[in-house]
Amino acid sequence: MPAPRISFEFFPPKTLEASFRLWETVRMLAPLRPDFVSVTYGAGGTTRQLTHEAVTTIGREFGLNVAAHLTCVDASRDETLAIADSYAAAGVTELVALRGDPPKGQGGFAARPDGFASSLELIAALKETGNFKIRVGAYPERHPEARDEAADILWLKQKFEAGADSAITQFFFEAETFLRFRDRAEKAGIDAARIIPGIIPIEGWTGIRRFAQATGATIPGWLDEAFVKAGRDGLEQLLATAVCTELCDTLLGEGVPALHFYTLNKAHLTRDVCFALGVKPQVALQNVA
Repeated sequence: MPAPRISFEFFPPKTLEASFRLWETVRMLAPLRPDFVSVTYGAGGTTRQLTHEAVTTIGREFGLNVAAHLTCVDASRDETLAIADSYAAAGVTELVALRGDPPKGQGGFAARPDGFASSLELIAALKETGNFKIRVGAYPERHPEARDEAADILWLKQKFEAGADSAITQFFFEAETFLRFRDRAEKAGIDAARIIPGIIPIEGWTGIRRFAQATGATIPGWLDEAFVKAGRDGLEQLLATAVCTELCDTLLGEGVPALHFYTLNKAHLTRDVCFALGVKPQVALQNVA
């Protein structure tokens, strides 16, 4: 089986210590030559400038294709498109277009009167510029705000119709979750090859479990029990590597061509899983951040 195409997600650092951790993570993963890497955008646009700095630095110093997250939150249409223009001017050719999460304490998403009302409007406006490859989000399990799974599929189809080139899914813990979602998407007329499964290496089960609860991802009972036992025996890292590798291997065996890793700015587990899947480092001259 050929090695899969891979991509990584990072988040912008807010402290000096976090900055060192990000650059070390990128340095360790860059030799795997991912198709692209993405950099997230904080809730309510709180990391707008930090995201821009991280995107441009990663592209410049490591020669990676960087996709910047861009949201509709707390900005006018003109302001949002000005941010997109600044990315284009910096040589960025990919964006991850999202509605975005509202600031903490605000409750649900509320569009500004002069802003984009949804990710569909944002996608269409970015497509019209002709400057970017547009990636979007997808949900293999029902989005917390969706009426049902069918509504999620319809919304994803509308994203592609608005101009999206590919979709990256929310993370999940069992391959069957993604495969059932892929079947529903294909039945709705969506090209499943354009959907990239999002994989989260479990760097600390307590934190990932809390994250899963917040996003609505199903937590399998067997996985919960396995990490409780592994914690008692000091085998969490070994279990995490085995679980993630098996999940990815199953997906690849089912014809999935690409995987997107949510690294949480930690390199070792993601790198070990990629090695296990046959992804080899490629020696290249690189600048050092």
